[in-house]
Amino acid sequence: MNEATRVRCLRYALILVGLLFTAGVYPLAMAWWPSAARWQVDDGAQMILAIYISLGILLLLASRNPLRNRSLIWFAVWSSVAHGGIMAVQAIHSSANHTDRVAGSAVMFVVAILLGVLMPRDAITEPNPI
Repeated sequence: MNEATRVRCLRYALILVGLLFTAGVYPLAMAWWPSAARWQVDDGAQMILAIYISLGILLLLASRNPLRNRSLIWFAVWSSVAHGGIMAVQAIHSSANHTDRVAGSAVMFVVAILLGVLMPRDAITEPNPI
């Protein structure tokens, strides 16, 4: 895949993940995982929702020019790996919400792999605006 195609695909992936994080995290969880209906939107849940909604909005903005937003995109990749890893460990050590944690972990790893694979590998330089 050439770099121009990779960047175009990355833009679409950023839009998809941005929309998922902004508008889809809570409604999708409620629709897909029956035990999510028992979730209480406590302080911890409100914080994680705020983080993902904020990250989703920033990823949507980054889709305009992914090359200028590499650090944000890599943050999304590595924070998804961390979140997915924690959920996987929790699924192994606890039987409570096991299916939810496995599914959530898989989603986080898919997001990380998708964005990480689409990040350009060559050092593409853009003209200095100054």
